[in-house]
Amino acid sequence: MAEMKGIKLAALEDRKRTIVRVGKVRVGTGFTVIAGPCSVESEEQVLETARAVKAAGADMLRGGAFKPRTSPYSFQGLGFKGLKILEKAREETGLPIVTEVIDTRDVSWVSEYADVLQIGARNMQNFALLKEAGKSSKPVLLKRGMHSTIEEWLNCAEYILHEGNPNVILCERGIRTFETYTRNTLDLSAVCAAKELTHLPVIVDPTHGTGKVSLIPMMSLAAVACGSDGLIVEVHRNPAEALSDKEQALTPDVFSAMMERIRPLRRFMEGLK
Repeated sequence: MAEMKGIKLAALEDRKRTIVRVGKVRVGTGFTVIAGPCSVESEEQVLETARAVKAAGADMLRGGAFKPRTSPYSFQGLGFKGLKILEKAREETGLPIVTEVIDTRDVSWVSEYADVLQIGARNMQNFALLKEAGKSSKPVLLKRGMHSTIEEWLNCAEYILHEGNPNVILCERGIRTFETYTRNTLDLSAVCAAKELTHLPVIVDPTHGTGKVSLIPMMSLAAVACGSDGLIVEVHRNPAEALSDKEQALTPDVFSAMMERIRPLRRFMEGLK
């Protein structure tokens, strides 16, 4: 196996595989599903979606209170108000909260509301942010950058681990290639490679990986088949009204149907071990 430069703490070697504990959820054992809206838009929207994804079998709720957008004129999120809404959704449903942090100055107080801090693709190599997240006691979900190699991705995980935070979840979310039909190219080989190289759990984001609702269910099944530890997908009660990424959000009904297909495949894959 080729040696990856700088990969020390994340390297598998003789280490046991890391299981990241988030309340009652154990990421790295079984199959963890994180679902919810791209953006927190209103209390009613988040609570309705949280109830729906929990009923369908989701383990955690995702939702963006802060949204780094390509255009400064796009919806940037509700900020602190969004975090309060996510907190209320957790209180009602019991689902742990996964939300993105985008600024080093926000890590400590976002950690007061989030159960998992997400580092998005655009911030994967924001080393100052990685260090601050590494100083936090909260688990960190680290998305692969859209132009990043596997080695660069794992080195970014190393920054978090080096600061003393052992609870890192890797997330493959697609990379930018010459292909234009899909939003990104979902690189499931990276999931297998990361599992081969590291002891960290690896999940898949087929929402950003494809950008197309029609492709998300099948790529979710493919993520199960390739041995990933879970999924993170966008679900919105009415995607046509979404303030961000409306083209790639599943309705609760489609998400529920997808979960019904995932369950037997998970059982089958477990039987092969």
